[in-house]
Amino acid sequence: MDELINILPKELFSFILTALFSLLIGLSQLKFQMKNDDEKGIVASFGTDRTFTFIGILGYILYILDPQNLILYIGGGIAMIALLSLNYISKALKHNMFGMTTILIALITYCLAPIIITQPLWFSLTIVVFVLMLTEMKSTFKQFANKMRNDELIILAKFLAISGVILPILPNNILIEGTQLTPYSIWLATVVVSGISYASYLLKRYVFKKSGTFISGLIGGLYSSTATITLLAKEARGASEKGLAKYAGSMVIAKSMMFLKFLILIYIFSRDIFLLVYPYLIFLTIASTFIAWLLNRKSVQDDNKPSEEERENEDYKNPLEFKVALIFAGLFVFFTVITTYTLQNIGNSGLGILSLLSGVSDITPFVINLLQNATEINSNIVVISILLAMLSNTIVTIFYIYFFSGRRKDLQKKVLWSFLTIILLIGITALMIYLIY
Repeated sequence: MDELINILPKELFSFILTALFSLLIGLSQLKFQMKNDDEKGIVASFGTDRTFTFIGILGYILYILDPQNLILYIGGGIAMIALLSLNYISKALKHNMFGMTTILIALITYCLAPIIITQPLWFSLTIVVFVLMLTEMKSTFKQFANKMRNDELIILAKFLAISGVILPILPNNILIEGTQLTPYSIWLATVVVSGISYASYLLKRYVFKKSGTFISGLIGGLYSSTATITLLAKEARGASEKGLAKYAGSMVIAKSMMFLKFLILIYIFSRDIFLLVYPYLIFLTIASTFIAWLLNRKSVQDDNKPSEEERENEDYKNPLEFKVALIFAGLFVFFTVITTYTLQNIGNSGLGILSLLSGVSDITPFVINLLQNATEINSNIVVISILLAMLSNTIVTIFYIYFFSGRRKDLQKKVLWSFLTIILLIGITALMIYLIY
């Protein structure tokens, strides 16, 4: 591309690009108009391929004739706006159509020439690509809007607020002497966890909305393995005995996503710990996924699977609820204080006990607290503590499955060996790290 630019005169090259990009935009408008003609019998655009090409060429000519003062270019722009306004008024009065997309695209096409001449090539290419994509995706946006909940944009606004507004303005001053606890560190942990949960929530809500139970377990595990397994256990209450293997496999795959989720969190908060722990967490992810696959392979289609309406009612809650953020922040502060006190008064053995106790609740704030204080704790101790917390949480999960499934012993038999195998693998991994290092 650089050689071609050097061979051709600069003016010729910019003219060819202007005409070509304008033609591409015009062709997209032609396609859009033909579709409208077929569906409604109404001409929705004042022009298509040739018209938009000439608009781009006109903008190029008027710009290069007076690039300093831009009098001709501004005059041409005013004339364009006047003509487009007349077209808009006529279309509104005659066809009762008030869309302005075509007018805005025409004005963007008119602006292509100065952009191509004065800006890097990637910038003008990006503009053209976005114009073409947005033109073609009108029906996609309509379908997406129909699927959106009433509060979906509010949820997005909350995430933008907590990550882009609140986080940057928080002070980074230590709150409690002897700890690394600051308002910024507390909220940073909340934002990162909420971001991962929100991404998996969107995948579950819009990409895999009608997916099977196994995929729901996989995606939901990134959101929250405990919440996902609880939902699956509730659904399994009405399942036939032949269909329980499907739910068992889905629960195990949700638990396997816990290892992947913490692998991501460890990479974000501590690269040193990540380099130490990633082979073990990848192994645990692959091993538990294989167990889930074995269970799911034996599953039989269940006639009593929940309906779409039931799935809608049991859908995952908004991960950006204010009370959820407050609970996470509170747990994070609690574990920071308790961890500091334990290390100062009991030592590493006390940290191991605390790791096991943390598994009763959400272990995410405990793990992030360890990662943010990893420079003050031996790296191997941090890794072992994380694994012990996962081990404890997996044990607690077995009791969750038993109680939330209505104490179905037939389901317990299917998941017990799977979770015991995962617990054994976590324990062996932790013991290996303790003995080796």
